Amino acid sequence: MLRITNFRIPVTDETPIERLTARRLGLPVESINEVYVVRRAIDARRKNNISFVYSLHVNINSAEGAVLARLGNDKDVVQLIEAAGEPVQIGQKSLAHPPVVVGAGPAGLLAALTLAQQGYRPVLLERGRDVDRRALDVRQFWQTGQFDANSNVQFGEGGAGTFSDGKLTTRVNDPRMQQVLGILVEAGAPPEIKYQHKPHVGTDLLRQVVKNIRQRIIALGGTVRFEATVTDITIRSGQLEGLIVNGSEEIPCQTVLFGPGHSARDTYQMLYDRGVAIEAKPFAIGVRIEHPQELIDRAQYGALAGHPKLGAADYALVYHDKASGRTAYSFCMCPGGLVVAGASEEGGVVTNGMSLHARASGIANSAVVVNVNPADCGDHPLSGIEFQRRYERLAFAAGGKNYFAPVQSVGDFLSGKSGSTQFSTEATYGPGVVAADLRRCLPEFVTDTLAGALPEFGRKIRGFDDPGARMTGVETRTSAPVRLVRNDNCESASTRGFYPIGEGAGYAGGIMSAALDGVNGALALMKEYKPS
Repeated sequence: MLRITNFRIPVTDETPIERLTARRLGLPVESINEVYVVRRAIDARRKNNISFVYSLHVNINSAEGAVLARLGNDKDVVQLIEAAGEPVQIGQKSLAHPPVVVGAGPAGLLAALTLAQQGYRPVLLERGRDVDRRALDVRQFWQTGQFDANSNVQFGEGGAGTFSDGKLTTRVNDPRMQQVLGILVEAGAPPEIKYQHKPHVGTDLLRQVVKNIRQRIIALGGTVRFEATVTDITIRSGQLEGLIVNGSEEIPCQTVLFGPGHSARDTYQMLYDRGVAIEAKPFAIGVRIEHPQELIDRAQYGALAGHPKLGAADYALVYHDKASGRTAYSFCMCPGGLVVAGASEEGGVVTNGMSLHARASGIANSAVVVNVNPADCGDHPLSGIEFQRRYERLAFAAGGKNYFAPVQSVGDFLSGKSGSTQFSTEATYGPGVVAADLRRCLPEFVTDTLAGALPEFGRKIRGFDDPGARMTGVETRTSAPVRLVRNDNCESASTRGFYPIGEGAGYAGGIMSAALDGVNGALALMKEYKPS
C-alpha cells in the first residue's frame, strides 16, 4: 500500500480520482486496485484556483518498490506502514458492582460503549429524556416558549451537541480518533466524516446516531436509564461508594465515569458540597451574529461561491485587544444554520447555533465571544456559574421575560444606539426576538472588546460588520466554567473510583474531543478493574 499526501486537485476537475492517482504515480489506470481517501481539505487561499488537498492510501498491482524508485525522492509518496493498535489493558481489581456512567453526551455514550464492548455491563444514567422525546420538548419550547428544565438543548440523550452543527473537528491529536469516527459511521453518520478536514454530521442525522449507539450499548449488556438525575454521592474515606438518583434511589458503586455536561450547575454544587476536587477555569461569553450565507461564501470562495462541491463556507476569526489583553473570537460557526434557544434554567436566555446536515438555511451564524478569566468572576470555584447566570437573567429581562432573545444590529451596537428592526437576515431564533441594547446584557469589558473586534473582522471578511447584521444575546455556554480536577490516570484528585470525563468535567471542547475523552476515561478505568 502506498501513501500519497499533499495531492492537489482543482475543485472544477471532474476526472475520477483513480485516473488522477494513476497519473500521479505514472501508472496505467488498470494498475490501480483501490484508492482510499484518508483526508480531504479545501485550500481556498487563491480564489481563482481553489483546490482539494488529499491524503490517499493506494493499493496497486505493480511492484511498489519499482514505483518508489522511479519517483526518486518524492516525499509525498511513501510506502504505508500500518501502526499496530494499542491493546486494551485489563486490571486485576475486582468490581463488586457494574461501573456507572453519568451523562449520555458524547463522553458518556462512548465511555459506556467502550465498557460494554469489553463485557463490563455498564449502567448509563442520563438526567434528561431520550432523543426522540427530547426533540419534541425542544421543538415545543422554540415554538411556544414553554420551557422544560429537564429536557432541553443542554440536557438529554446526546448532550448539548445533539442540537448543534454536529462538528467533529478537534485540536486533540489522539490515535483513537479514527476508531471513534468509525463508531459514528457504523451508527449512521455519513462515511465522509472519516476523511473530511472539517467533518460535520448535522443535528438531523446526529439524533439517529446517538440513538443507535444507545441501542448498541444495550445489545452488549449495558443498561441505559433516562430521567435519572444524580442528586448526591456517597464517599467514605476518600472512596466512592454509591450514588443517589432522583433524591431517593441508592445505587451502590465503586467506580463512576462522570460526564455531567457543561450546564449541570446543580451537579457542580453537589460535588463541591461533597468535597470532590473542583476548580474554576476560563470560559467565554458574547453574542450570536448572523449573515447571509452567500456573503460568507463569496468572501471565502470568490467566483466559485455556491459550487456544489464546496458547500456552505465557514470562517474562523480572532481579534486581540492590545490595551486590555482581551481576545474576541468566533466560536461554533454554523454555516447554513440557525440560532437556537439553549436555556437550561428558568428565567434565563441562552443562545446557541445549529445546522442540519445540508446546511441549507441560507443564513450563516456564529458566536462572537470574549474570554472570561476566573478572576473576573470571584474567588469561589463556582463563581463562574453565577457570572454566567447573571447575564442570562439580564438577557431574559431584556427580551420580555418570556424567553424571547434581545437582538441588536451591528450598526446600532457600534454607534451606541438601540431599537432598530432593520436587519440583513430574518430572525432564526425561536420563540422570538425583541430589539434591545446588548450592552445592558453583557459585561462592559465584553462589549468594548466586541466593538473593537467587529470592524477588524469586517476587514477580513467584507460585510461582516455590515450595519444590518443581526446580533442575538447572550452566548454563555461556550465551555464549562469549572474543572473537576483529576490525576494522570483520569481519576479524581480527591475521590477514588470517581473518573471525571468530557466537556462538563473541563477536559474537552466539542463532540469529538469529548467522545475521545470518554473512551480514554473508560480505558483508564479498565486498566485498574476487571469486569465483575
